Amino acid sequence: MAALREAEFAALQSLLKAPSKDAVRQLCQECFSSPPAALGPLARRACPGLAVGPEEAEQAVHGASQRSRALSPLPFPQLVSALHTLTRHVVYRGLTAAEDILALFPENFHQNLKNLLTKIILENISTWRTEAQASQISLPRLVDMDWRVDIKTSSDSMSRMAVPTCLLQLKIQEDVALCGNSPVVSALTVELSKETLDTMLEGLGRIRDQLSAVANK
Repeated sequence: MAALREAEFAALQSLLKAPSKDAVRQLCQECFSSPPAALGPLARRACPGLAVGPEEAEQAVHGASQRSRALSPLPFPQLVSALHTLTRHVVYRGLTAAEDILALFPENFHQNLKNLLTKIILENISTWRTEAQASQISLPRLVDMDWRVDIKTSSDSMSRMAVPTCLLQLKIQEDVALCGNSPVVSALTVELSKETLDTMLEGLGRIRDQLSAVANK
């Protein structure tokens, strides 16, 4: 996962217009958990609440300075994309120390906002790591299977008549990160003869034994 670019850090400064620290915290959590395809709808739903006055923004983020800042509002999609990239980058790099996260920001980044984002990330890092591990497989996943024994009653070859075979149906789900909020599940049906099934079961048995051996080390 690549580090943030200068334009993305500039987009993050729009969080100075957030109505409260809790609003920033919620947006960080949603941006991490949302797949890339869902960031656009998230921006339209969550970001209009950031349109508050500059004085309120300063007080909401750090509660210290009373100076007004005239920050030019950036497109909200850039903000949610930058938050998504930042939070994912921290988890991907395995950063767990405040100084390591703070070092990601440029020197001219707003100090109090930098501290707030670091605090929020550290509060959620354990949950985010677990969530990332649960969804890190990018290959299609087997979600269900079904089977039945079939005996042909008609065939263009006499040798295949009355020979039992196994019809195995596999239900496969594509990577959630690629499908957005509507995971695609497809079905694949294969026909297996007794000999083919025996070979497959023998191979699966070896795989099971190897996985057990690795797990017990």
